[in-house]
Amino acid sequence: MATISGGDKLANALAKISRGVSQPATLRVGFLAKSTYPNGTPVAMIAAIQNFGAPSRGIPPRPFFSNMVKSKRGEWPKAISGLLKDNDYDAVKALDVAGAAIGGQLRQSIIDTNEPPLAPSTIKRKGHSKPLIDSAMMINSIDHEVV
Repeated sequence: MATISGGDKLANALAKISRGVSQPATLRVGFLAKSTYPNGTPVAMIAAIQNFGAPSRGIPPRPFFSNMVKSKRGEWPKAISGLLKDNDYDAVKALDVAGAAIGGQLRQSIIDTNEPPLAPSTIKRKGHSKPLIDSAMMINSIDHEVV
């Protein structure tokens, strides 16, 4: 029969990890249900229209959210793994930190989105040529929650 040495250390380490992650948690990042424009329009709806476009309304897609997820999702597992370790395997704490960081990535994606350019009539109305930034309601509504 084979023997394993150091089994107590492994068992203790696994017990520590299981205590921290025994409380499952889900991270939500983006435009949460509570975020609305002053007229009651959900910010998530406007963000989706901007991301995917509404050709019948003359709004081209500006996939700020889709592009951010596509370019950053490969980084998130390793980052969350490190955050779990740094936070003593407390999933809620680790996901809260991750959510703040991903929210920052989403904000940066809005700032970085410049294509397609705005129509001249939109530039005239807004007074600038920056897509996705008008009242700043959308960018300021980015939030996260751990449930």
